[in-house]
Amino acid sequence: MTADFIGVNIEDERWQALDIEALAQRACGAALQHLGIDPDGFEIGLLACNDARIADLNAEFRGKGVPTNVLSWPSEERARPGEHPLPPEPDQSGMPVELGDIAISYETCVREAAEGGKEITDHVTHLLVHGVLHLLGYDHISDQDAAIMEGLEGEVLGKLGISDPYRVQDT
Repeated sequence: MTADFIGVNIEDERWQALDIEALAQRACGAALQHLGIDPDGFEIGLLACNDARIADLNAEFRGKGVPTNVLSWPSEERARPGEHPLPPEPDQSGMPVELGDIAISYETCVREAAEGGKEITDHVTHLLVHGVLHLLGYDHISDQDAAIMEGLEGEVLGKLGISDPYRVQDT
């Protein structure tokens, strides 16, 4: 896997301490590979921003002027409600195909990780996997679609040594 299938734009310098580029390569690459998609044939744009910026994006694209953890914009509609989406097709000329863009907010991620008693890098990894699955057409609007998507997230994270965030942990 090449180290440049993700273009990272860091707007909030606090992401540097988490090495967001390496986290993104690992998380997004693992999600794609788990689904049998070669990351080398595709491109993803990542905006590592703050709550103010993601609130603006959330207002513009979803009509919700509040911060959120992650947003995604697929380049192509692939969803098939109740089923796995159709996989993206590689370009026959060998040029990378754009899957879409993801934005992730520093403050919201840090707050959610602290509230959930999770390592920040594990939580960010989960959200990046989540965002990639959205780019590929997965969603969690219906219970059936949520079960498919959350199951995949748990499988990918498990391969990365991260606990399934949807499974209730025994205390």
